[in-house]
Amino acid sequence: MIIGILKEASPDKRVSLLAESAASLTKKGVTIWVESGAGDSASCSDEDYKEAGVLIKTSEEILAGSNIILCINPVSAAKLNNKSAVLIGVYQPLFNYTLMKEYAALGVTVFSLDMLPRTTRAQTMDVLSSQANIAGYKAVLMASNLYPRYFPMLMTAAGSVKPARVLILGAGVAGLQAIATAKRLGAVVEVFDARPAVKEEVMSLGAKFIEVEGAADASTAGGYAVEQTEEYRKKQKEKIAETLIKADIVITTAQIPGMKAPVLITEEMISTMRKGSVIIDLAAATGGNTPVTKNNEVIEVHGVTIAGNSNLQATMPYDASKLYGKNILNFLPLIMDKENNINLNWEDELVSGCCIVHQHEIINKRVKSLIE
Repeated sequence: MIIGILKEASPDKRVSLLAESAASLTKKGVTIWVESGAGDSASCSDEDYKEAGVLIKTSEEILAGSNIILCINPVSAAKLNNKSAVLIGVYQPLFNYTLMKEYAALGVTVFSLDMLPRTTRAQTMDVLSSQANIAGYKAVLMASNLYPRYFPMLMTAAGSVKPARVLILGAGVAGLQAIATAKRLGAVVEVFDARPAVKEEVMSLGAKFIEVEGAADASTAGGYAVEQTEEYRKKQKEKIAETLIKADIVITTAQIPGMKAPVLITEEMISTMRKGSVIIDLAAATGGNTPVTKNNEVIEVHGVTIAGNSNLQATMPYDASKLYGKNILNFLPLIMDKENNINLNWEDELVSGCCIVHQHEIINKRVKSLIE
């Protein structure tokens, strides 16, 4: 068994497995190849990999000779010449379905870990949660750098400073971490989420939960958000507009798998915000939660700074890689037997749930429906 680790394309500084994680596989007799320089940005040198028993190879050698190829971001189909390879990463197949079709034509097998069912058993391999935790933390730090005022309340000889008011839209993993981080910095935090069930978690972190009645039931969505009714969206818009006027920092995290991110903050709402206020839009890659968000850019609209970034986890490459690597190590036993051979058990809901392409077919029903 050969597992190959590719270097991520810039600006992503993460790597699928750090040397310490790779070592646990080499000790079990698995051969690990890593592209030269793949871990440099994550503080893991080629020498570190060598000490862990990993062999340094070129990307061409890895793509041609690996049984399993680890690459967080999608690999160009044109570069794949090993038709029996298994690809594992985070490929957003509901958006990149054209690429999935290209993979199917090649005959490779593709596992996209962002499609794992959100079950208790899947928690140790839940890449969305491990990475979103970091994104929520960095979103607050990014906001504090862009915001021209203090976060905490200060009593000084020169006068008093009011604490910053932070509004967080979406109380998923990123949102909850953003709450905790903003509270540590001394901000007053308010939170909106379409799922009433998260109210208790929000309040336990010391934030105020903004309630809007009439939300669609998300209990059957496997932990993901669901599309809401027009009536609910109208109420939601009014409540957010009312709260935005008083907010200094807004962090938006709302996304719906396979759909464009919902616009929660209109340009008209932005115009009512205080000059110098900041919006950090973590849904930028799927359109953004504002109509003016630009992915991977910081812009100013009506005196409000808007930063669009859906990959803040990549700005903390060491810990992001370490956590992602743990997710990978927990997933691999599901598709490998004790003799280190690939063994795909289609009766396992985790295996079947995140396998997108196999034997020249797109086998994930949701992705397949987008093409047919």
